[in-house]
Amino acid sequence: MSSLPRTYLTPEQYLEIERKAEYKSEYFRGEMFAMAGASLAHNRVVRSTIAAIVPQLRGRSCEILPSDMRIYVPATGLYTYPDMTIVCGAPRVQDSRSDTLLNPTVIIEVLSPSTEAYDRGRKFNHYRSIDSLQDYLLLSSERVSADLFTRQADGHWAITSAEGLESSVELRSAGVVLSLADAYEGIDFAAAVTP
Repeated sequence: MSSLPRTYLTPEQYLEIERKAEYKSEYFRGEMFAMAGASLAHNRVVRSTIAAIVPQLRGRSCEILPSDMRIYVPATGLYTYPDMTIVCGAPRVQDSRSDTLLNPTVIIEVLSPSTEAYDRGRKFNHYRSIDSLQDYLLLSSERVSADLFTRQADGHWAITSAEGLESSVELRSAGVVLSLADAYEGIDFAAAVTP
């Protein structure tokens, strides 16, 4: 049985295709990977987290961007779309199209069962090679739970975990304290369980 040879794209070809596409795709080592849709709980966590963070950034040099902002990881060549990104200071973009950010300060991903291993493992390996990145926050879409990875002065990453609506996490690099009650506002995980 023969298989068709793979066609690999250059980053320039990927960007040309991606900028015209109706859906988002990640890019790594010559290949494009379509991104799947997200659950209602996932989208609610994204919405509530953005709503909780925006007021804390008003009048400051940081801003939060939703999942349409593409991130490029120069050290590895990954192009990807985090669920949310905070950039502090002047955003640096890849080219005049201003649709690919190079200097995220905080990346926030909402975990889905199908993406959790990737977000915690290989994707984090890509992200932590970004010099500007100081905090990487993972929020569960299945329960009230957060894991915050913070870059230390020696370059290592420390983890802080929080669970329950009374907990919060501090994104020191952006001067934000995110209450899990705010991030999970209006989400009833018990009601979402089907028999």
